[in-house]
Amino acid sequence: MTDSLENWRRTHYTKNVKPEINGEEIVLMGWVHEIRDLGGIIFVLLRDRDGLIQITAPSKKVSPELFEEIKKLKKEGVLAVRGLVQESGKAPNGVEIIPEEIKLLNESKLPLPLDTTGNTHAEIDTRLDSRFLDLRKHNVSAIFKIKSRMFHSIRNFLESRGYLEINTPKLVASATEGGTELFPITYFEREAFLGQSPQLYKQMMMGSGFDKVFEIAPIFRAEEHDTLRHLNEAISIDVETAFTDNEDAMNILEELVCKAITDVKEHCEDALKTLEVELEVPETPFKRVTYDEVIDIVNSKGVAMRHGEDLSRAAEKALGEVMDDYYFITEWPTSIKPFYVMPGFEDPEKSCAFDLMYKDLEISSGAMRVHQHDLLLEKIKKQGLNPDSFSRYLAAFEYGMPPHAGWGLGAERFTMCLTGAKNIRETVLFPRDRRRLTP
Repeated sequence: MTDSLENWRRTHYTKNVKPEINGEEIVLMGWVHEIRDLGGIIFVLLRDRDGLIQITAPSKKVSPELFEEIKKLKKEGVLAVRGLVQESGKAPNGVEIIPEEIKLLNESKLPLPLDTTGNTHAEIDTRLDSRFLDLRKHNVSAIFKIKSRMFHSIRNFLESRGYLEINTPKLVASATEGGTELFPITYFEREAFLGQSPQLYKQMMMGSGFDKVFEIAPIFRAEEHDTLRHLNEAISIDVETAFTDNEDAMNILEELVCKAITDVKEHCEDALKTLEVELEVPETPFKRVTYDEVIDIVNSKGVAMRHGEDLSRAAEKALGEVMDDYYFITEWPTSIKPFYVMPGFEDPEKSCAFDLMYKDLEISSGAMRVHQHDLLLEKIKKQGLNPDSFSRYLAAFEYGMPPHAGWGLGAERFTMCLTGAKNIRETVLFPRDRRRLTP
């Protein structure tokens, strides 16, 4: 029979149990990770959020009743243990717990859908189907500890620079940039869509006098990609700043990236060690490579790319063989960028847009935006879009819109850079892609 908590409460996580508290009585709570019954002694590895600890039950040191209770434990049962800390050179972290009392709080069904110790390989689909179990593995949970710290760092950084956090609608009446990559929904008696980007709203904030805004929120794209780097629901870190241009936007982005990496290195040492990742803070300023230079690099690697084309996956791979670490691609052709991107002032054919790359992975795109109403209207028409669909957005540009610039940083792709994950699904608790809508 399983027990309620009653007056039991955890006093320590496993990471807090060190030789310095030898002899203290503590209470630990977690899951039964592994059990080894050697007859006269039973070893139980207890796992919690922060690690593993060995519960050592010699038949000569614990009561016969307690020994029998421990003998009946099964893997992944939820357990509370009250016991004494004892130094042990052979145990993990140099300590073990001699149990005085245990409470089995819940049992687990056996056999398990996958091995929580990580000793047996499971395919990604098997893991995602039983994600609640998969997340118990420390090499999986380590990714989300790093992702959490990254978000914390970014919020602190932006707030310290005077940015206001905003929340924009995710139910929208029309596309942000035109196109068909939208998820339609029934909105009472009319059709609406899930938002692709907060782009138009954060630009409107520039005309509201907010000056500096950011948002960390979901975006939805109905792209039929089935790759290791695409999702249909993702978290975008969006920034927009008034009275700035694309150079200013790149500067703040590279500062933010470096700050997040620095903070992850400092605060996620155990998680990085679990993942066997050694992070290095990149030097600033990040290298700038023009679009024309990219074409030359890609073609020199034997991958055909013509002017006016976006980077194919083959082109990204070829570029990643030459370019290391973080770098910007600048001076993109105006013709292949969204209507709100400012054309170059010296050469209108080259836009004020940029992408931030990490080796062969695009993690951010941004630009200086068009802030003149008439030019914006002209560009909307030129791209074959209906200005009536953007009437509320365009109205914000008729009453004194300042020059502004910004970017969107893909949280999951940035997490791939921080953790070494090769599949973007590894960086999402419950991924949504072309084939997966549950759990």
